[in-house]
Amino acid sequence: MHKLRTPDTRFNDLPDYPFSPNYIEIDDFEGGKLRMHYLNEGPKNGEVVLMLHGEPSWSFLYRKMIPPIVNSGCRVIAPDLIGFGRSDKPCNQDDYTYQRHLDWLANIIIRLDLTDITLVCQDWGGLLGLRLVAEHQHRFARVCAANTMLPTGDHAPSEAFSKWKAFSQEVPVFPASGIIKGATTNTLSPDVLAAYDAPYPDESYKAGARKFPLLVPMTPNDPASQANRAAWQVLKQFQKPFLTAFSDSDPVTAGGDKIMQSLIPGCAGQAHTTIENGGHFLQEDQGEKLAEVVLDFMQANPIS
Repeated sequence: MHKLRTPDTRFNDLPDYPFSPNYIEIDDFEGGKLRMHYLNEGPKNGEVVLMLHGEPSWSFLYRKMIPPIVNSGCRVIAPDLIGFGRSDKPCNQDDYTYQRHLDWLANIIIRLDLTDITLVCQDWGGLLGLRLVAEHQHRFARVCAANTMLPTGDHAPSEAFSKWKAFSQEVPVFPASGIIKGATTNTLSPDVLAAYDAPYPDESYKAGARKFPLLVPMTPNDPASQANRAAWQVLKQFQKPFLTAFSDSDPVTAGGDKIMQSLIPGCAGQAHTTIENGGHFLQEDQGEKLAEVVLDFMQANPIS
C-alpha cells in the first residue's frame, strides 16, 4: 500500500493545540504498517473520554473540549482517523473501506485497553463509533452523540447529502478548511483555517477525505448496510446512558437525535439538548458548551 505521511513541520504552532503526539503502528491489511496518531491527555487512571472526529476534520476539532474535560480529572483519547490529521494517508481511494476504518480504530481501543469509555462522536465519528459500541459493548459506559447517525441505506439520502457526495468527487481541489468554514456558525480565523488544511500539503494526501462520502451506506445492499443493521439491533437493546447533543444549525443531521431517542433504551430519562448557535462542526462553534454538556452527563450517570 502506497502511503504518505504529513511532515511534522506542518503541525508547528497550531492555535490552542499544545498537545503532544502519540502513535501506534497498525496493519494496513496488505502486508504493511500504518502509523496512527492519537492524543492522550489527562491522568492515566482518569475516566476515559474517547473523542472521534469526522470528515474532513481531525483531533484539532476537539481542542476547545479537551482542557475542561481533562481539568475535571478525565483522560481524553482523541485519535486521528487513518487518512486524516497526523495519521498516515494511503494514496488510493480503494485503500479505504468502512470495515478497514473500524478495524484501524478498534486498534486504539484494544491496544490501549480502554474500558468504561464515554464516547463523544460527531459526523463519521458516529458512523464508526456507534458500530464500535455495538461490537465492543463491554468497553463502553456512556455515549454522547452529536450531529451524527448510523445509516443503513434503507432510507433515501437527503438532497443535501447527495450534492455533497457529488461535490466531493468532482471538485478539482478538495477544500478541507473551506468545508469546515461552510459548516460552522462562527467566523474562523486564518490560523484556524490553516490548521484544518495542515494535514494535506497537496491533493495527493486527500484520498481518505474524498472517499468518506462514498462509504456512507446509501442503498440497502451497500457493503456496510447489513453490518449497520446488525449494530442497530444491538443499539435497540443498549441500556447504558446515551445522550444526544445536536446543534440547532445543521441541516445534514437534523432529526437524527429524535430517531436515536426513540430507538435506543439508554436515551430514556437523559438530558438531551440542542446546542444553540452551532453548525455541523459544533465542537468548533460551541466546544466549551459541548464539554460542559458531556461533563454534566457523566456526573449525572456515574459508573457503578
